[in-house]
Amino acid sequence: MRRFLPLLLVWVLAAGAAVASFVVSPRWWLAAGPMLAAACLGGRDLLQRRRPVLRNHPLAGRLRYPTQKVRVRSEGADARQPFGDGGGTYGGYRTYEWLVPSLRPVEAAGEPPLVRVGGPDCSQPCDMALLNVSAMSFGALSSRAVLALNRGAALGRFAQDTGEGGLSEHHLRGGGDLVWEIGTGYFGCRGADGGFDAREFADKAALPEVRCVSLKLSQGAAPGSGGVLPGVKVSAEVARERKVPVGETVVSPPLHRVFSTPRELVLFLARLRELAGGKPTGFKLCVGSRQEFLAVCRAMVAEGVAPDFVVVDGSEGGTGAAPSGLAGSLGMPLTEGLITVHNALVGVGLRDRVRIGASGRVATGSDIVRRLAQGADYTNAARSMMRALGCVGAGRCHTGACPAGVATQDPLRARALNVADGARRVRRHQEETVRDAVRIMAAMGVREPAELTPGQLVRRTGAGTVRSYAELYEWLAPGELLAGPPPSWETDWKAADPDSFR
Repeated sequence: MRRFLPLLLVWVLAAGAAVASFVVSPRWWLAAGPMLAAACLGGRDLLQRRRPVLRNHPLAGRLRYPTQKVRVRSEGADARQPFGDGGGTYGGYRTYEWLVPSLRPVEAAGEPPLVRVGGPDCSQPCDMALLNVSAMSFGALSSRAVLALNRGAALGRFAQDTGEGGLSEHHLRGGGDLVWEIGTGYFGCRGADGGFDAREFADKAALPEVRCVSLKLSQGAAPGSGGVLPGVKVSAEVARERKVPVGETVVSPPLHRVFSTPRELVLFLARLRELAGGKPTGFKLCVGSRQEFLAVCRAMVAEGVAPDFVVVDGSEGGTGAAPSGLAGSLGMPLTEGLITVHNALVGVGLRDRVRIGASGRVATGSDIVRRLAQGADYTNAARSMMRALGCVGAGRCHTGACPAGVATQDPLRARALNVADGARRVRRHQEETVRDAVRIMAAMGVREPAELTPGQLVRRTGAGTVRSYAELYEWLAPGELLAGPPPSWETDWKAADPDSFR
């Protein structure tokens, strides 16, 4: 195979130079020595099990192996860095933000706080960590990557979102808590007609590994469009799981068939919770229109039904494959989307029973704390978890030729990923990142996420001008939309229709 050609070439040259040193002239040892050393190094790359890129691309992989913060942390090395933040703080003043430390810090909590998810209609609430594995499907990821993420979640006691590709055996083998995501293709609970199969859903939702059920309305990487799985990655196993033809590109429908209005959406969520035996049920979306989300909130109030959680996906989120031109050009960035959802739920008096997750380029402890200060209760991460597994950002996810064995269905490439080592790295990355978040909160004078306020996050808005998030954004009081919306919300609130998304 082509990826092994550099190693084979070095072996041939080393052997040739060694023979020439005996037959032609001893001077050939000057070339044979380095060649033999490179040949031995390549052989070591091929046999080692810690770095999948080097196992799939011996020698050549060393030319691009990154030294990223996530990998340093996941390997347990010293993640400290000298000389500050590396620049950029004042050069990009319009986007620079910082968290406000306190002159009276507190001791950091010994155990990271957990978030209880489950409203009054939920009979089986669960505890969510401050950082969890975001939605990544089997099919988009290899079976070994899915299993490593799940085992890492089990070791670290955090949750893994299955993504919309179904509830595969690889999600279930590792013993970790699962958030089962149901997309528009209803993979994992898909009937013969491509619609929702309630009986299959109920059977799988009853599994003890499934702790929550999440209905995917849209995702940040491609809002308004269904997910895409290229045909090259639709193996026989993936096709069997999704009930689709082998080798054909799978494009999920852009919208759900089981509801068409906000009222029908919230009633379907209530039905899912009932079918799941009272487990927490919610939905994920990339916010587009504030009016549309307010329509959903109006439906919640009208029907007396609310989800247990809402996951807000920012438009900066990534994906392994999406229709050209959609990524990054549709939907609200996470900051605006998160604040919109938080304010809307506060304004209709439901924020205390609905937890909010935030997903979109969360990779560090400060990222977590920033999102908590903006209104989230917990966060999810995909990109940094993949980095911890060994992803090098090669940008070949859609081709199936992932050099790290993470985003591929090629069994030879996937075998390079060591599941036990990958699980350990994922667990360590999550643990260290959450620990950093807890330390940052302690430095800010708080121990619990609920104690954080928008005033503790500051943005430089111009040369010599700084404003806190309490000043930058409007923050509604509990029930304010029901009592009488402020002028800035009045038009959207009046236009919001619980019986129409338009």
